Amino acid sequence: MERIKIKEIRSQAKVVGTLVTFGGAMLMTLYKGPAFNLFHSSNTIHQNSQTHSLDNHKNWITGTLFIFLGCVAWSCFYILQSITVGRYPAELSLSSLICLAGTFESAVVALISDRRPQAWAIGFNYSLYGPLYTGIVSSGIAYYIQALVMQSRGPVFVTSFNPLCMIIVAALGSLLLGEQLHFGSIIGGIIIAIGLYSVVWGKGKDHTDHTASSPTIKETETQQLPITSPAQK
Repeated sequence: MERIKIKEIRSQAKVVGTLVTFGGAMLMTLYKGPAFNLFHSSNTIHQNSQTHSLDNHKNWITGTLFIFLGCVAWSCFYILQSITVGRYPAELSLSSLICLAGTFESAVVALISDRRPQAWAIGFNYSLYGPLYTGIVSSGIAYYIQALVMQSRGPVFVTSFNPLCMIIVAALGSLLLGEQLHFGSIIGGIIIAIGLYSVVWGKGKDHTDHTASSPTIKETETQQLPITSPAQK
């Protein structure tokens, strides 16, 4: 779906930026390095090390497989959403239909996986606030904004910002949850930012050239106006 002309600098910037961003994300995942004590105390580090030492390397094969399947499904969703928006340009209705379909699918999976009545109890705590935030912000508003951006810039421009989630999670995890911030996360975040800038720069050049080559709305309407006046008729 993305037009690539390998001899042009903007296309090279998009390809290289994508590879650099992917490399930075892999670096943040696979390499830790020395830890930094920025937003938390040594007591918090000690408590976290005792907690995570028992959970490390458990079910990592199954977890890796599910993460891979999730990435493939999420990528297919972006492509399908972009194709659907092109044929059905009603972003708000499309977002509502996506959320409605996700609600039914999640309800079926929840009924199969957990049949206890206590699991469906909702109180005024994080069991209510978490789903509300996820449904309203992460799903409803996010899908609507994605559809708007996809219509003007395409799915590549939308997905190029996904690696920023890793940087935001690492920063907020260290600031709010007291998690250790490692050297690999810092270097990987810098590499992701460089690759993201390269992709966005290339997409910006594509959008500028497309806008300059295509006629504006006023020019199109002017070309469709009748040449003869009513008096000449």
